[in-house]
Amino acid sequence: MSPIYAVVWGTVALFGATAVYGLVWAIRTGQMRGFGRGALSIFDDEEPVGMVTDAFPGSIDASEDAGDRP
Repeated sequence: MSPIYAVVWGTVALFGATAVYGLVWAIRTGQMRGFGRGALSIFDDEEPVGMVTDAFPGSIDASEDAGDRP
């Protein structure tokens, strides 16, 4: 086996082990809980969930003619 392959496989194994360790750490510390709550935390009373109240500068208002788009 070539030394290049040993380095490549060693690097792959190291990255894989790091990814598994990160996942285990996230599960044990509770980082994987509450995804729905976190997703809703960007909304406030001025921007209700599901209602578009902002747009890219210079674009048309999404609520004006949402039905006209293909």
